[in-house]
Amino acid sequence: MLWIKSFRYVKSLLIFIAAIIAGASLYISDRLVSDLKTEELNKMRVWAEAMRSLNNADENTDLNLVLTVLNSNNSIPVVVLDAKGGVNSHRNINIPAAGDSLGVILQTVTDMRSGNNIIRIDMGDGDYLDVCYSDSIILKRLSYYPYIQLIVVLLFFVICLVAIVSSKRAEQNKVWVGLSKETAHQLGTPISSLMAWQEVLREKYPDEELLPEMGKDIDRLQLVAERFSKIGSMPEPISVDLLDVIDRTVDYFRHRTSQKVEIVCKYPRRPLLVRMNAPLIEWVLENLCKNAIDAMNGEGRITFTVSQDKNKAYVEVSDTGRGIAKSRYKTVFEPGYTTKKRGWGLGLSLAKRIMEQYHDGRIYVKHSELGKGTIFKMELRK
Repeated sequence: MLWIKSFRYVKSLLIFIAAIIAGASLYISDRLVSDLKTEELNKMRVWAEAMRSLNNADENTDLNLVLTVLNSNNSIPVVVLDAKGGVNSHRNINIPAAGDSLGVILQTVTDMRSGNNIIRIDMGDGDYLDVCYSDSIILKRLSYYPYIQLIVVLLFFVICLVAIVSSKRAEQNKVWVGLSKETAHQLGTPISSLMAWQEVLREKYPDEELLPEMGKDIDRLQLVAERFSKIGSMPEPISVDLLDVIDRTVDYFRHRTSQKVEIVCKYPRRPLLVRMNAPLIEWVLENLCKNAIDAMNGEGRITFTVSQDKNKAYVEVSDTGRGIAKSRYKTVFEPGYTTKKRGWGLGLSLAKRIMEQYHDGRIYVKHSELGKGTIFKMELRK
């Protein structure tokens, strides 16, 4: 269907745009962090040179420029160690008011050494100072920024996707409801006419053997119209024996399909009461039967296997048909998906809607093997 293709295109476009924004953000931020690291390294080299000048100064040395350079560092944490590893001085280290200040400084030095952020100052005669430093607060924040931006982009993408899905779902719901209500309305007139003709024929030919079968088909049409009329509203579920519902479906198909199709039922002990809307659940079962017969080309076996636990009832409908590829397990429930030359591809989509929205249940492909058959599984709350 056209809107599905359009939605897939929009979704792919959003993913592509989000990927470009995220990639560009990470690249630009990485370049900024790299440039800022280089700048801070150059600053620390100048600062280390100023420290060397301060330690080698005599009474004739002008210390104004040296002190200006040393005091200009208000953001980069730095610790100066002597050749024996003792702390000579430190700057921009966050030391708690109460606690072991020396322990905090030594732990900071350990972290700085692990990052290989050390500049050694040769003081002459084998003496030296180690200037240990770490990234500034600004650099650390900037390194976190791309990930925060990435999260924001992902949130934006998710919000847009949810909005589009909600919009499409609302549009789809309107189409379902409108189509269903109109179908039920259009069926009403010919059904009424057929009922009238049935009465006329019964009066003229009371012994005609085909009249009961005609009545069954009219009842069938009324059931179909009732099902369509319930789409779009929330039908009130009642406790019904699930096995009776399956029996009606099986009986209908046994009289209207090829004798080469064998239908087998495996039931637990009766009754199996489930709160449901029986006409809609029959519709789901019929769709599964029709698809199974089509998949087997009118020859094979369909098996209904019913089981239960404390809270749920399970119905497995298996066939010996052509099977479904694993990549198509979810696709088969999308509107418009069909392998038949004639058909709208709405049966399984409607079945999924009936199970999930009206009965708080599930329907899915449990297992399928190409050339051997498929098992659909239904889950209903007891």
